Amino acid sequence: MKEEAIDAIKLGKIDISAAGPRCKLLLGDLNGDGRMELLLVQPDNRQDVRYIPHQVQCMTAFDLEGQLLWQRGAPNPGAGSQGSDYPAQIYDIDGDGRLEVLCVIDDQFHIIDGASGKVKETYPLPDPHAHDCIIIANLSGNEWASDIILKDRYHKIWAMNRQFQLLWTHEGNPGHFPWVYDMNGDGKDEVMAGYDLLDPQGRLLWSCSDLEDHADCIWVGDVNGDGVPELVIGGSVTVMYDRDGRELWRHEGSVESQHIALGRFRSDLPGMQIAGLDRIAREDDGFGRKGKDALFLLDSEGRELWKEDRRTDGWLTIIETLRNWEPGAPDYILAYRRGGGVYPALYDGWMNEVVRFPSDGYAVHADLFGRGMEQVVIYNDFTATVYSSRYVDISEIPAGGKQLPQPKRLYSSTLYPGGEV
Repeated sequence: MKEEAIDAIKLGKIDISAAGPRCKLLLGDLNGDGRMELLLVQPDNRQDVRYIPHQVQCMTAFDLEGQLLWQRGAPNPGAGSQGSDYPAQIYDIDGDGRLEVLCVIDDQFHIIDGASGKVKETYPLPDPHAHDCIIIANLSGNEWASDIILKDRYHKIWAMNRQFQLLWTHEGNPGHFPWVYDMNGDGKDEVMAGYDLLDPQGRLLWSCSDLEDHADCIWVGDVNGDGVPELVIGGSVTVMYDRDGRELWRHEGSVESQHIALGRFRSDLPGMQIAGLDRIAREDDGFGRKGKDALFLLDSEGRELWKEDRRTDGWLTIIETLRNWEPGAPDYILAYRRGGGVYPALYDGWMNEVVRFPSDGYAVHADLFGRGMEQVVIYNDFTATVYSSRYVDISEIPAGGKQLPQPKRLYSSTLYPGGEV
């Protein structure tokens, strides 16, 4: 019998209006106190969905109690929109144990101290168009990932080392957000640049075949349980490849596989399942149609388990895998930006809405307090609301106040979430 969804517990509500409208929210323990902070990134007012340069105009850091820690730049009411990535990430790029903010401002690459907002280093971009997003990789085989990949919107990527020296370039169809992963265990990342897998030197290893458009999102994980990672790509279809470039299956039962997410959503099935978001009808295609999308779920062999019969308007849903919502919980599908009056929610592997977030907006999630459970932050232009499965006092600083690690998922923030399991 289907149970009604429960509302998540609200831990706090933060006024973020001082950051300006249309910000993207990044999470990280910026000041090293053992709790994550919120970094609101506002884009240049030239930002457009596809072609206008992507720049950061203003950044504002808040703690979880709503205190404004620092602001760099000035917010602008005419800022661009979240139709594409903002070039900003939070990561410890220099290995000193403290987080930096990496971003593109005024056509330069900036490394900014996460605790104070002060500029530590600046570098010229390798090309005027190398600003679509920022990917952090380990191409050089260092102790930590300290190389940087930049890209233009749809055609070229540039790989830079820690000193921002050009390592290599690649021209092709890199998709929205290339994913980096050490496929062969040699200590260096390969780069899944859209439909092309590149070695750490940027040389083409293999390409996907018979795929149209571009890769919207990329996931890596041992989906079928054979002990080695596979690559699952969402784009014109959903397709899975082994690491040597052999296509294992493709699911063509969607119009546009805009988002996918890997997880153990079902305990009764072997391997992993692939959650997906089919963009059935676009409102921006010139045909005057009402936009519509739908969630779906595939098993490890690419067979469709279910598909949502959506009855409300909405075509811009984003989905992500959410783990550790509470101890012992399965993986859930976090879906937000649904439209049609449908609030963000967690869905289980049987298409049931199990947790509802009683406020609308964009969503980010992380273990904000280092306690092994993830919280979800729902935000809009004015407020950010923190939700959890259990009560936590957000004002309590953990004993010792040790710097929280920055997971790869958080330093690979993108509007087109990919990931690895």
